[in-house]
Amino acid sequence: MKNLVLIIAAMCLFPSCQESLEDRCEKELKEYTKKKCPAEIAENTFIDSITFDRKTHTIHYHYTLSGMADNASLISKANPRELLVKEIRNSTSSLIYKENGYSFEYTYRSKKNPKEILFNTIVTKKDYEKK
Repeated sequence: MKNLVLIIAAMCLFPSCQESLEDRCEKELKEYTKKKCPAEIAENTFIDSITFDRKTHTIHYHYTLSGMADNASLISKANPRELLVKEIRNSTSSLIYKENGYSFEYTYRSKKNPKEILFNTIVTKKDYEKK
């Protein structure tokens, strides 16, 4: 009987120790940003940070573009939104977030003029769901 009470007590306490997906996401993104940002991820492309908006369940990637990539007209010709949607659809690392309907926002800023947003888009569940 004593063992049964201990097992039931442990079962009641266990769920309270688990963190929510929102908590986990926020924590992991803060740790990633602190440890690895800023970092060059491709030629002329730097990741500055990744943030999480709990209200909208949006993971927001912040980038800076330099050199030849620091050009809004070149970016628009490359159709970056379509490329990002395809990347999210094929991503296995964000599977848990996609399964929970999270959105993904991407902001690319100019290194020459940091206040200038060269490209910004939000990819939602309806965009990345396989049709």
